[in-house]
Amino acid sequence: MTGPLAAALVGAGVLFFLAGTVGLLRFPDLHARLHALTKADTLGLGLVAAGVALLAGDVLVVARLLLIWLLAMLAAATAGQLIARAARPRPREPRP
Repeated sequence: MTGPLAAALVGAGVLFFLAGTVGLLRFPDLHARLHALTKADTLGLGLVAAGVALLAGDVLVVARLLLIWLLAMLAAATAGQLIARAARPRPREPRP
């Protein structure tokens, strides 16, 4: 019973990874590309982790998968903010 549901979750996760990759390659500017990567890939990882968690028989494995997903969400959000902040144009200082 859990096999087809796990396969569907992993398949949906792979589709979100693919959508994030297409967004990275096709979107016109940095901010849109960052949005595609942080949102689609984080959701894709969550779906893959949920599918693998259904197949895992151990609660410790499920806890590790959840921790990995939470850390990946934190890292994606932090990296996206830092890259967007570094790419933001700064006003020029007036010349004396």
